[in-house]
Amino acid sequence: LETVKQRGTLACGVSEGLNGFSDKDAQGKWSGFDVDFCRALAAAVLGDPQKVTFTPLSASERFEALKTAKVDLLSRNSTWTLGREAELGLAFAGITYHDGQGFLAKRALKIDGALALDKAKICVEAGTTTQINLADFFRANSMTYEEKVFPSAAEAFAAFESGQCDVLTRDQSALYGERLRLAKPAEAIVLPDVISKEPLGPVVRSDDFPWFTVVKWVNFALINAEELGISTGNLDDALKSQKPDVRRFTGAEGGFGKALGLDPDWAVRAIKATGSYAEIYERNLGTSSKLSIPRALNQLWNMGGVLYAPPMR
Repeated sequence: LETVKQRGTLACGVSEGLNGFSDKDAQGKWSGFDVDFCRALAAAVLGDPQKVTFTPLSASERFEALKTAKVDLLSRNSTWTLGREAELGLAFAGITYHDGQGFLAKRALKIDGALALDKAKICVEAGTTTQINLADFFRANSMTYEEKVFPSAAEAFAAFESGQCDVLTRDQSALYGERLRLAKPAEAIVLPDVISKEPLGPVVRSDDFPWFTVVKWVNFALINAEELGISTGNLDDALKSQKPDVRRFTGAEGGFGKALGLDPDWAVRAIKATGSYAEIYERNLGTSSKLSIPRALNQLWNMGGVLYAPPMR
């Protein structure tokens, strides 16, 4: 936390380009769901959502970049697993997106589910949980497949597009974006099957508990804001509210900013910068975006989903 404050910028590791999550336009400006989380964190810590440097990282280099302090955190579709925490010395600061692995298949295959993929040629990125899950799924269902492994997501996609394989496997959220990149998106379909749990979230090193706590509670603040009905459109009303839970959120009482090493209005800064979780989701992934991914599990716990944040008290 002190390093980030003294440097004056947040160093955020993101994916090399994933539609809806982390994309860089022709002018070099980054946008997306994972990018917005970093902007919210920068606003909470530094008071300015623009004080972020984004470092695109491949799946194979992401964790080493974090361990060697090249970045302050990863916000790049990384799955929370036991092995990554216990073996790599990392800590996942909660879940920002509940995902699952799926398949993007050529319509020419004329299949409607993953159990019809026996003997298929499947493109997959090396060094990912995706590759492990793929093997587990086919072994569990007594099926065989021809694995086409590529060092990056971009190369796996290019191979799928050029016909080197019939199927591309990644997290379902990513497949919706990859489908849109095809010259003829209608010629491919995201199969309905989800073959794994892929809890995605920000990652930090496990040797700095205060920083872990800050990142974790910025995540929770975005979720709690939605639950409390706080958004960019009504922040002024929230600042005047006499409701105890809203006053704790805005920093009017409770002293939680000081406990975190932040200013009292840290959560308000985050919402002002990016909006609540609902606003971030809708803008980048939901009905207001090209992807139009249903919120499903990523709906609030009291709205039929599993999105849940501890209370700010």
